[in-house]
Amino acid sequence: MELFKFQRPKWLPRWVNIPLLIFVVFVLTLLFYGDNSFIRSTKYRNQINDLKSQIQAYEDSAAMYDAKVNELNTDNESLERLVREKYGMKRVNEEVFITDIP
Repeated sequence: MELFKFQRPKWLPRWVNIPLLIFVVFVLTLLFYGDNSFIRSTKYRNQINDLKSQIQAYEDSAAMYDAKVNELNTDNESLERLVREKYGMKRVNEEVFITDIP
């Protein structure tokens, strides 16, 4: 008397068995469902790479602005040039002519 006698249905191929089906279902579950699925992991990895590139770009621009601030704090000529060009300031005995020639 066999308690666990399982007869394979005739439509099921011979090479397919229950442990194989369970394994395939388990692998498909890991690939497509859940928080640790392969698809979500790939999406999160791409998102992390994009954010790292943005961080690098922001660090580069911050370094550029720090260098510019340092230059303005140490060099009076560059500070005066910036004030004259950007804000239109002038010295006491000076005349400034502004033209709109592109």
